[in-house]
Amino acid sequence: MTVSPQLDERFRTAAADEGLLDVAYDLTDSPIGPLLVAVSERGLCRISFDADPERELDSLGRSFGTRVLRSPRPLDEVKRELDEYFTGQRRSFDLRVDIERLTPFNRTVLEELARVPYGSLTTYGTLAGQAGRPRAARAVGMVMNRNPIPIVLPCHRVVGSTGSLVGYAGGLERKETLLRLEGALLQMGPD
Repeated sequence: MTVSPQLDERFRTAAADEGLLDVAYDLTDSPIGPLLVAVSERGLCRISFDADPERELDSLGRSFGTRVLRSPRPLDEVKRELDEYFTGQRRSFDLRVDIERLTPFNRTVLEELARVPYGSLTTYGTLAGQAGRPRAARAVGMVMNRNPIPIVLPCHRVVGSTGSLVGYAGGLERKETLLRLEGALLQMGPD
């Protein structure tokens, strides 16, 4: 049996509108490559670079529940704000984020990360101190590497203690592109 695209779209929209999804996701283009974006009922829960949709969907299902469906409409606001960011029209995001399933330390680090302003840089050590664990720079690095919501939770703004671009789950080229977009590379230097 073949389902028409119109019926398929109606089904996906109705499932989202009725609150029947644990996670709605979609793919979107960006200047740094395709992004998989996903929302739960609590807010934005995932942004993935060059995501292998199957692997990412498995991860979303394990984390949030098995009702994961591609349904673009719940992601309209996310995609609009990302587009505005990439075109230089947005410097901060107004999106709710869902990081409730993370450990308390990871949540604290990501909450501190969210306070790093557009166009600014911080270091892993500084972020560790702000999170109440001044000697946990490496642990902060691991949190950045596993950040489920890059760009919105701006791990690209975190650099090494010497100001060097180190580590980025999306690749250093993407990190550099995001920092250039924000004008942050001009500020690079030691702590």
